[in-house]
Amino acid sequence: MTIDLPLYWRLFLRRLPVMLIFIICGTAAGVVAALRMPETYSTSARLLVEAPQIPDSMVSSMVQTDAVEQLDIIEQRLMTRANMIDIANRFKVFPNIRQMEPDEVVAAMRSGTRIRRSAGRNQATLMTISFSSEYPQVAANVVNEYVTLVLQTNAEFRKSRAENTLQFFEQEVERLGQELDRQSSAIASFKSQNAEALPDDQSYRMGRQNLLQERLGGLMRDLKAGQSQRADVVRIFEATGRVKQGAFAERRTPEEERLNAARAELDNAKAIYSETSPRVISLQAVVDRLEQVVTEQKEDGTAAAEAGDVSPEQAMLDATLSEMDSRLTTLQEEIDTTNSEIDKLQGAIAKSAANGIQLASLERDYEIIQTRYNAAVSNLNQARMSERIETTSKGQRISVIENASVPQLPSGPGRTKVMALGAAAGLGLAGAYFVLLELLNRTIRSPAELSNRFDITPITTIPYMKPPKERGSRLRRRNRKEPPPSGSIMPG
Repeated sequence: MTIDLPLYWRLFLRRLPVMLIFIICGTAAGVVAALRMPETYSTSARLLVEAPQIPDSMVSSMVQTDAVEQLDIIEQRLMTRANMIDIANRFKVFPNIRQMEPDEVVAAMRSGTRIRRSAGRNQATLMTISFSSEYPQVAANVVNEYVTLVLQTNAEFRKSRAENTLQFFEQEVERLGQELDRQSSAIASFKSQNAEALPDDQSYRMGRQNLLQERLGGLMRDLKAGQSQRADVVRIFEATGRVKQGAFAERRTPEEERLNAARAELDNAKAIYSETSPRVISLQAVVDRLEQVVTEQKEDGTAAAEAGDVSPEQAMLDATLSEMDSRLTTLQEEIDTTNSEIDKLQGAIAKSAANGIQLASLERDYEIIQTRYNAAVSNLNQARMSERIETTSKGQRISVIENASVPQLPSGPGRTKVMALGAAAGLGLAGAYFVLLELLNRTIRSPAELSNRFDITPITTIPYMKPPKERGSRLRRRNRKEPPPSGSIMPG
């Protein structure tokens, strides 16, 4: 595709007056706009995020918000609709604020406010707040109010975080303390209800059961031997009419022997266990009962010897039988008591396993609650220290490096830029005018366009022939080197 540059050059010269009008109008509009724009004044303040005065290695703060994130939160709270309207009304930022809608006030305030943050690795975190206004004092007042709100918001934010954390752990410690009390009461109540079948005394019950079984075997043997002796005494008396002298006087009675053995066992138990131990109490009861039996036997023998209404042989027989019957009765009572205690121990041993599982579950829950309680107390102490740090402003804080001052020189508007934009707009309109005419004009004006349009090569071209009355205008066009009217074909 070939472009006929001479043709477009002639077209450019032909349309240049109109294009110059667009350029001049755009430039003039830019100049007028630049001159009519009011002067604006801008001022700024710089803030610094300082590190905590007390290192985290000593006391860790509960407010773990990153500095950049904290500044972002503060910026969002600062630029709220309520703050914008309140500041604009308080300092009368706009002369016609009474006639402005609230949305317009908010948009204008946000448009005039600039907030920049700078942060980086191993670099200080800075925040710059600036505001532009037609009045220098208003700009300074607004920026200083922004700084006041930032400092107040930061202090309230960190203090509220620390107080909320402290309140949470106080409630948590109180709640876990109540759970510990309830669990302790449950364990104490369970131990009280199952005092005879607790797993802690299982070894004592097993030993006691073995001892009672051995004692029961001895008591059964003594009972059978006593019954056999009684039968022999009756049989000898019936056969001879006499009771063998010294048959029982040469040795102590079985009750006395058992009394001595019980006393020895009681002494051994007292050396190991306390006076309130179940084993000591049980042995003491056995000793008391045997002492009473021995005392009764001696009283019965004395009374039989003093009676004078029977023969000596009969008295001896009655005393001997009474002593033996009393001994057999005592043996039977001890056997019954031992069997009852063995049955009781067997029930406690069988129940102790289930009680052990349930008690272990209660104690395990208690230990879990205790662990959580200890952790909550530790966190509570740390929260108290953190709240104290934030209250005294010893933690991370925002400080003012440079306050906003009243500007003496205007910062805007950029009149040169506005004029340049106006000239650029006029130039763009001129170019658009030229391109638009070319797009709308579909006539063939040169052999090159003929070849491009129909993809042919013309042998020759016939120029456009004007009527006689148009020749004058044709000569004038030639002198100006203008192209012919549309519909003609110019010679190559």
